[in-house]
Amino acid sequence: MELRIPTREALRDFYNIHMKEAFPPAELKPLSAIERMWRDGWYKPYCLYDDGGTEVVGCAFLWLGHDGWGLLDYLCVCAARRNDGLGAVMLRLLPKAEPGMVIFGEAEAPVHAPDPAMAERRLGFYRRCGLRAAGYDTEIFGVHYKTLYLAERNVADEELMAEHRFVYQNSFTPEKYQMFVRIPCDPEIAPGQQVAWDQ
Repeated sequence: MELRIPTREALRDFYNIHMKEAFPPAELKPLSAIERMWRDGWYKPYCLYDDGGTEVVGCAFLWLGHDGWGLLDYLCVCAARRNDGLGAVMLRLLPKAEPGMVIFGEAEAPVHAPDPAMAERRLGFYRRCGLRAAGYDTEIFGVHYKTLYLAERNVADEELMAEHRFVYQNSFTPEKYQMFVRIPCDPEIAPGQQVAWDQ
């Protein structure tokens, strides 16, 4: 297995075939936004290629912040290869592709998830892969998330929160950020209505 930057065509094929199937609209950026952010240097899509090196079987996309920081925006395995351990493979290879980077992410909080058992399993998967739980939750576009991170060191919540906010503030207008992003959020308060990323 090899994790590498794909061609634009490979990215588009994976997005249209697999990501649209795997993610609800409120959690999926438009492909045009991903391509624009990649072109502008704020996004890095990695694809996992099978042992023959030709077929994309998964993706791990980083939304970049300040140097040395990246939000794991999407981790996706094609439907035919789910439960083959490929998500764990990508999480093992990603720090090797980006040495020294603090990689942080958002996983849906079970308390407000449509499928709490699935959300618990997803959090368990990330913990088994070495991600640590941060001490704060977020609400992004009406979805309540737990915050996790993968790093060679312990990262203080204040430091992580500042970088977490920067990723969104760097990409959104102040109005959009104010309306749709809560970092941190009160985990006891139910999130607002879910809306699509491109609102």
